[in-house]
Amino acid sequence: MPPTRRNLLGAALGGAATAAVGLPASGAHAASWQLKWSPSARDDGLGGFETLEDDRAGSHPAASPHIRTTGDNWRFDMHTVDRDTSTDRQRHEVTGLRNGPGGDFLKWTAGQTWRVTYAMYIPSSLRATTSFTHIMQMKQPGSGTSPIVVQSLRRVNGVQTIELKLFDDDILVGRTDLEPLHEKWIDVDFQIKVGNGTAGSVRWILKNGSTTIVDKSRTGVDTFLADRVRPKWGIYRSLGDTSGSLRDCHLLLTRMRGYQLV
Repeated sequence: MPPTRRNLLGAALGGAATAAVGLPASGAHAASWQLKWSPSARDDGLGGFETLEDDRAGSHPAASPHIRTTGDNWRFDMHTVDRDTSTDRQRHEVTGLRNGPGGDFLKWTAGQTWRVTYAMYIPSSLRATTSFTHIMQMKQPGSGTSPIVVQSLRRVNGVQTIELKLFDDDILVGRTDLEPLHEKWIDVDFQIKVGNGTAGSVRWILKNGSTTIVDKSRTGVDTFLADRVRPKWGIYRSLGDTSGSLRDCHLLLTRMRGYQLV
C-alpha cells in the first residue's frame, strides 16, 4: 500500500500556488478562491462525482467495481482485458463535481475560472505509453466531443513523461519525467479560465512534497467548446501502445477540492 499522505495542496493555499491564471485586475472587489467542492471518499463514497464510467461495455464483470473507495482514497483499477465500448481503448473514469450523493453538480461555464487540487499516487505498473493514456480530462459533456485539456502519461523518445496539453491545438503546457514520480503521492493544482477562442487560460502545478516539479501556464487559448466544461479523472488509455507498457494497474486519488474564483 502507498505511504500515508501528509502534505496536500488542498489543505492550504499558500505561496506561488495561490496565483490564478486569468486573475482580474485589482479594483473594488478583490477576487479570491472560494471552496465549492470537498468530497470525502470515506463519507461520500462515489457520490462526490456527477457520473461514473465503470466498464461501460461490461467487458470484465468479475473485477467490478473497477472504481471504488479504499479508506480516504478513490481507486481506479485497470486490467489488460478491460475494454470500453470502443474496443480499441479502455476507460474507467469519474466525471464532474457533485456536492454529496444526490446533491447538485457544479457547472463550469464560459467566463468562469475554476481550480481543482488533489493528490495522486501513480504506481510503477501505470506506465506512460506511445499512444494516449489520460488520467485527467476537461471535456464538454456528451458523446462525440473531443477533450479540451488532457493530463497524460506519454512516452517521448522512449522516456516516460507526464504532461498537460490543450488537445485540439496540440499545445503543450508542461511536461516532466514520470519515473521519479512513481510510487509517490504527488500534489496536483490545475486552474482553468473557461473561454472561447483566445479568452481561456490554464495553469498546471505538480509538487512532490515541498518541491515544485512543474509550474506552467498558457494564456490566450481556447478552453471552451459549447455548453460547459466538465472534468474527468481515472484511467483512459489506448490499446495501440507499441512499447509493451500496458499492465494491470491502478490509480489513487485523495483530498480532492474544487474552487471558483469569485
